[in-house]
Amino acid sequence: MSLRIDAIRECLEGIIPGQIATCDPAGMPNLAFLTQAQFIDNAHLALSYQFFNRTRQNVLAGSAIRLLVTSHLTGAQYRLTLQYLRTETAGPLFEQMKAKLAGIAAHTGMSGVFQLLGADIYRILAIQQLPGPVLAPPPPPVNHLIALRRAVQRLAGCATLECLLDTALDCLGAEFGIDHAMLLMHDEARSRLYTLASRGYPHSGVGSEIPLGEGVIGICARERTPIRIGFMNSEYAYGRTVRERIAADGPSDALETAIPLPGLPEAASQMAVPIVALGRLLGVLYVESVADLHFGYDDEDALVAFAAHLGLAILHHQQAEEQPDDEPAPAAEAGAPALAGPPLRVRHFAANDSVFLDDDYLIKGVAGAILWVLLSDFVARQRTSFTNKGLRVDPRIRLPGVSDNLEARLVLLQRRLDERDAGIRLAKTGRGRFCLTVTRPLELAEG
Repeated sequence: MSLRIDAIRECLEGIIPGQIATCDPAGMPNLAFLTQAQFIDNAHLALSYQFFNRTRQNVLAGSAIRLLVTSHLTGAQYRLTLQYLRTETAGPLFEQMKAKLAGIAAHTGMSGVFQLLGADIYRILAIQQLPGPVLAPPPPPVNHLIALRRAVQRLAGCATLECLLDTALDCLGAEFGIDHAMLLMHDEARSRLYTLASRGYPHSGVGSEIPLGEGVIGICARERTPIRIGFMNSEYAYGRTVRERIAADGPSDALETAIPLPGLPEAASQMAVPIVALGRLLGVLYVESVADLHFGYDDEDALVAFAAHLGLAILHHQQAEEQPDDEPAPAAEAGAPALAGPPLRVRHFAANDSVFLDDDYLIKGVAGAILWVLLSDFVARQRTSFTNKGLRVDPRIRLPGVSDNLEARLVLLQRRLDERDAGIRLAKTGRGRFCLTVTRPLELAEG
């Protein structure tokens, strides 16, 4: 039985550099070390194009191509016979390789030298294992198929979107052994992602934002492709870098409305996987570790499958919440108890729908607009019961469309209010229904 490249993918991680052999039209051989290889499928792989060197000249001239790769797990060596097909200079594959190369460059002190110019696509003609002693492969730390099965079974038992989000992150820890993770949702209207849930950090970071195209998470979302890095690299890191970018964006995204993104300050391994359902980007699942090369191809495959199932489940729950339960909601709470304590000052800025509680930033965007409408109705009419359907048709909120992830916005708002603990709460009372609880007098102000 012939070897398949998916059985030896660890050889492509670059832990032991590969070697590529070519020859020029006159027959002069050339041997060079290879920085990076990328698995595509069992018939194709990609090699990094960084310089117009002798190897590339020979490849473009039609040279025969042999690639020698070595498994860092067993020491086994394999010789691949390849045929050059084309070069890609943009798109998902290019971004995957660019991110990986940046990590390799930082790890080897070559950040100013290694720059990806293109991803060279090759057809695999043959794979041959070379004779020599090999070690037995170590047992994998996780059986990814069992972990995936148990995880999707747990997701299937979730009755609400909030339960689904929490269970998804719990599964990453309990089933896949991943201790640090975030789940971000896509804000289509603003071309950003906002954190809705996290695990393993001192602060949840709920409400923190990342622009599309920024770092591992943003590139993953923009290209709708998994991005995986095995070594620490400042180009794809967050924290101060993202904060500086937010500051450069100007007054529309001022720092006082920036919630710090959670994350490991010394993260070495990072992986972001898009959450897509029916061709629509819903969000990104992000995981990280302080260990080098903590995530491999098997982790990537498992999380891609997990994210696909999660995406369909998110879409199902969002659509279900658009149809409220049959029981009518009370129109008003005329006999509500008197509010106690000092007044809570709530200030709303219409330019970006940001909301401040006692001069401390809480939330902005669609969630901010929703909160302002809820509080305005409470102050004017003592109204405390609401439906998703009612919010969607309320002209004061100006929802961009059905694809706005309204239920996710409500979960975000609920969690921000819970964290702030200022006397305002939201709670579900049924499918597509929720109630507002206010325990302090409110002072509402615009601008």
